[in-house]
Amino acid sequence: MENDFLNALEVAEILKISRNTVYELIKRGDIRSSKVGKQVRVSRNEVNSYLNGTSQSANPMVKEIPVSSPMVKMIKKQMPYQVVDENIRGNEFIICGQDISLDLLANHLGSYSDTLQLYRSYLASYNGIYALYQGRVNIATAHLWDGDLNEYNLSYIKKMMPGIPALIIRIGKRRQGFYVQKNNPKRITDWADLKRRDITIVNRERGSGTRVLLDEKLRLMGMMGEYIEGYQHECKSHLAVASLVSHGEADVGIGSETGLMHVGGIDFIPLQTECYDLVMRLSDADKQPYKKIMEILASDAFKSDLQILGCYDTEETGKIIWG
Repeated sequence: MENDFLNALEVAEILKISRNTVYELIKRGDIRSSKVGKQVRVSRNEVNSYLNGTSQSANPMVKEIPVSSPMVKMIKKQMPYQVVDENIRGNEFIICGQDISLDLLANHLGSYSDTLQLYRSYLASYNGIYALYQGRVNIATAHLWDGDLNEYNLSYIKKMMPGIPALIIRIGKRRQGFYVQKNNPKRITDWADLKRRDITIVNRERGSGTRVLLDEKLRLMGMMGEYIEGYQHECKSHLAVASLVSHGEADVGIGSETGLMHVGGIDFIPLQTECYDLVMRLSDADKQPYKKIMEILASDAFKSDLQILGCYDTEETGKIIWG
């Protein structure tokens, strides 16, 4: 029975992440734990459920940020917001999205106002835009690729927010690609390799920008995702995808370079530069704190913080793309 329960270090070794990241997953409720005296213990079944994306404690809007780097530790320590679920409660100001750049934005915004009730929702891109259309969140973010137009976000936002003019502001550019095991034993190099019979993938959930990118690439190649081994195996975070690949339970997963921070046993194969954008209603653009958000995104301080994190191209950060 004792061997069925693991301490934080043992969990970290299994998931190939830092011990601090394990404590963060426990704190967020991604992984259930128990206390034995003063010690935290996690069942082996719970770790396996997390790897398989089936943990019953997992929140559908879970954040996927490791907390190993000094910059991320600083952000988490100062965290000026709370996390909300799908049952939006009232007049809180809610920023929707999963990327760590939004923690930076929330940190800057929190220092601007002590009275602002700032909350974070972790809905993925497609569902976030829909929540903005429904008026359930104040700000959404997206990285949705249109394969026919070879562009990001605009075509989706036009269709998903009919009759509601939107303002799109660039947060930054980052790279999407394949997570493969260290040294890439299957010699996977591009999208065409997904046609191979010896390749098993682990997928992201429907509605995430990463899942949209994969499905668009498959559509343009004339492929049906259901014919790819592992296509139905969905995870709700880059961390879970990377962990499965690192353990050899899949040969490849798709994710952003920013989502791979401090995950061991993984190589990243960049395939595409994507645009990560912030979306608000155009009618809100002259109001506070929306105006302040636009100022923050365009500021040298915010760009500098993104550059310290790495993996972001900030040349267009703060630029109004549409609206």
